[in-house]
Amino acid sequence: MDTMTENDYLIAWGLYAFAAVGCLLVWMRMTRWMWRWLREPLRVLMAVLLFSPTIIDPVKEKFAPAIAITALDLAFKVGNNAWRAISELLMYAMIAFGLYLIFVLIRFPIERASNARKEQAEAARAAARAEDERDADQPFGGAGDDRYGRPPVPSNPQRMRVEPRL
Repeated sequence: MDTMTENDYLIAWGLYAFAAVGCLLVWMRMTRWMWRWLREPLRVLMAVLLFSPTIIDPVKEKFAPAIAITALDLAFKVGNNAWRAISELLMYAMIAFGLYLIFVLIRFPIERASNARKEQAEAARAAARAEDERDADQPFGGAGDDRYGRPPVPSNPQRMRVEPRL
């Protein structure tokens, strides 16, 4: 029995998908030390290489991993599907890198705004530290603001209730 049943075909694809996810996780572990703008495109490229299928039998609609078909056709010269597999790999790579470019263009202004907020927060913390150091130089601390040494309550327009201090 040399023909592959539908169940065998699905089991083979399931095993391949499991192995490909494992390979992708290992690749992510191997590239984590790299600079981010190099690491992310390499990860996208590896995902395209591992997860792009190509058709091997148009009549039965059977697919196989494009990288495997390319390697087998080039190494053993067993078929003529190598150029089709390479063209599909390139097509999937262009689509994936286009989507990655859109993702980067959306992420870039968000990160710039986040970095600006962090810098403002750090500047505010530095100013608060400088003011605390200035108050620490006074002999009685900040007792001039409140007779119990607590900082004054900031004026909040949403807070309409006045609570007594004990």
